[in-house]
Amino acid sequence: MKIRFGIIGCGYIGNRHAEHITAHPEAELVAAFDIKPEKTEALCKKYNAIQSSSLSELLSRNDIDIVNVCTPNGLHFECAKEALANSKNVIVEKPMALRKAECEDLVHLALRKNKQLFVVKQNRFNPPVQAVKQLISEKKLGEIYYVVTNCFWNRNKEYYLKSDWKGKKDLDGGTLYTQFSHFVDILYYLFGDIDISSISGIAKNVNHGDLIEFEDTGSFTFKFKNGALGCFNYTTAAYEKNMEGSFTIFAENGTIKIGGQYLNTLDYQRTNGIDITNLPASGPANDYGFYQGSMSNHDKIIHNVVETLNGRESIMTNAMEGMKVVEIIESVYNSVKWIK
Repeated sequence: MKIRFGIIGCGYIGNRHAEHITAHPEAELVAAFDIKPEKTEALCKKYNAIQSSSLSELLSRNDIDIVNVCTPNGLHFECAKEALANSKNVIVEKPMALRKAECEDLVHLALRKNKQLFVVKQNRFNPPVQAVKQLISEKKLGEIYYVVTNCFWNRNKEYYLKSDWKGKKDLDGGTLYTQFSHFVDILYYLFGDIDISSISGIAKNVNHGDLIEFEDTGSFTFKFKNGALGCFNYTTAAYEKNMEGSFTIFAENGTIKIGGQYLNTLDYQRTNGIDITNLPASGPANDYGFYQGSMSNHDKIIHNVVETLNGRESIMTNAMEGMKVVEIIESVYNSVKWIK
């Protein structure tokens, strides 16, 4: 069955969704809406979709099976809520919302409406991540001792000045929501639940002044509920360009580092005979012109939506998992010491 899509938010990410929807043989982009009519017009002309003049007009269509929420972070909740209320399946970009309570509302509404709620977490599809996931699932690494996450990126002045929402607390949420929620998600995906009560750390705006209303740099420690320890270091103040996005895993049967800039390379492994071999190549990173972001696996996200709604697969990242990531980030921000 061909799955029919509608898009809310026609910026860069909305266009990336449109690109992969129209490229999929069992998907069709029906309509799109953005509060800026010129963005709606541009996307719809490029991808031969119907221009909706309002959100209610888009959601009232009976020829749309699923709505892609590609708006600024702070609007994810309201848009997803309205779509579910109109009996649409929903796929929402990261983060699912900016508060756990909002995520809970969406989960309950999806259940009441008997609709699927997908959350975009495309780094789960990276070949090194999948390889380590298999080792952990098969218990080949043995006991996990310690996981170190390093996220060292650059977000320059132009990045914030070109946007009317990035850097603003109510629409952006913070650096962990916009830049590094994918890394929090991979922690949860690979190693299990984090003991929220064990989180402690520091955060500071070291290099972005009045461009942002929150931190650009932080470091926190935590404990997984399985007993392993963790450390998460992050900044968007790396000089001139992104430097690294990595996980280093210290375990009973080996030490492994997934690295590169976007968790797309296997940088180190020393194991007792369980080395990862023959990794397929990773796809390219999202290219935003003057900076790059996480891996561009949105084709795999759209494919998973099509397969799930056709009953052939299960959701790669469901609403409960999306909510868990928001809960962890919210707990970090509530726990760390803010330094001025």
